[in-house]
Amino acid sequence: MAKPAFREIRASHDDECITVYQEYNASIAESAIESQKLSASPLYRPGRATWIKPSWCWMMYRSGYSLLKNACPAGAPHARGESVVVQWDPERGPRLERLEYRGIQIGIPGGVRDQWIEEWIEGIEDVTQMARDMKKKLDEDLTIGVEELVRLGLMPDERLYRVDDEVFDRLGMASQK
Repeated sequence: MAKPAFREIRASHDDECITVYQEYNASIAESAIESQKLSASPLYRPGRATWIKPSWCWMMYRSGYSLLKNACPAGAPHARGESVVVQWDPERGPRLERLEYRGIQIGIPGGVRDQWIEEWIEGIEDVTQMARDMKKKLDEDLTIGVEELVRLGLMPDERLYRVDDEVFDRLGMASQK
């Protein structure tokens, strides 16, 4: 397997949608999953910036495999996107170890947020149990790797998401910093 570029987008995707992850408290997550709308819960704050990440392992790092209080990687919105803010964070492995390359985090700013909520989200899936099952398997088997986790359905198959040259340049994907 080739070493990943320092900055590249790895995600579970098809020709029309890319799966991204968001972390919300249980009340917001449950309402979003039930109604298929992020804004369904009265606790959802529409004025707050929304950050999404296509990396399953980074979300496991952020949410502690969904075991942290008020942390549920409940959202797996399948999305189409346009004008957003990006930053590149250290990528994580399934055991939450920091990897040598970066993964993209995408900020949905206020001016685009309503469009994100109403038009770009194709569906919302609860992945909390999958996260917890993965953590359990990692604790039971200290030698299990990414390929086996994917085969067991405990981790999505994330592969390179190619962007055109203009987007590549705008995202600074050639940078090694």
